[in-house]
Amino acid sequence: MLKILGRTSSINVRKVLWTAHELNLPFIHEEHWGSTADLKQAEFINLNPNALIPVLVHEKGALWESNTICRYLAAISTQQEIYPNEALEKAEVEKWMDWQASELNPSWRAAFMALVRQDPFFKQNSELVEKSITSWNEKMSMLNSVLAQNKTRQKQYNYICGEQFTLADIVLGLSIQRWLLTPIERPNTPFILDYYHRIINRPAALKCIDQNIV
Repeated sequence: MLKILGRTSSINVRKVLWTAHELNLPFIHEEHWGSTADLKQAEFINLNPNALIPVLVHEKGALWESNTICRYLAAISTQQEIYPNEALEKAEVEKWMDWQASELNPSWRAAFMALVRQDPFFKQNSELVEKSITSWNEKMSMLNSVLAQNKTRQKQYNYICGEQFTLADIVLGLSIQRWLLTPIERPNTPFILDYYHRIINRPAALKCIDQNIV
């Protein structure tokens, strides 16, 4: 039986839980892993030397890094739509997953840490926070433009990579939720809102996502 370790308040843990539910995979969720003290225990360090959640425990050991875990879960599932086998289709999904991790996530860090986590260091660096807000909104405006283009295609796309819901939609959906719940001024993004409400109300998402948790 697969085990998913990590508190649900973590966006990366929610990513893995959502994926597992989409795939109808049986698993045990160990919610209690999350505090700094817990993650520095030898038992956890043996699973992930980075002392970070989530961790997936499987019959041969453990995996860490949320996007890697999501890809693994999709690979062992019989549901190919969420993570296609065809090389280009798979690359399209991974492109958006990598963009979320390498481009979008760094943009919101200072704003999120100051305004939501109330981190003293970031709260005292207003210039850094303002730059973060600007960068974050720019990234989301770009995403809105892509979604708008998808709607103008001859065959309209309901999801970021086409007609099929994929792993890319999971990571983007959670990122949009964080953006919408952080107390900042945001540009008008009707295509993001339409897309977000479509995916966040999927049955699998509703099983593991509190829509008030940022």
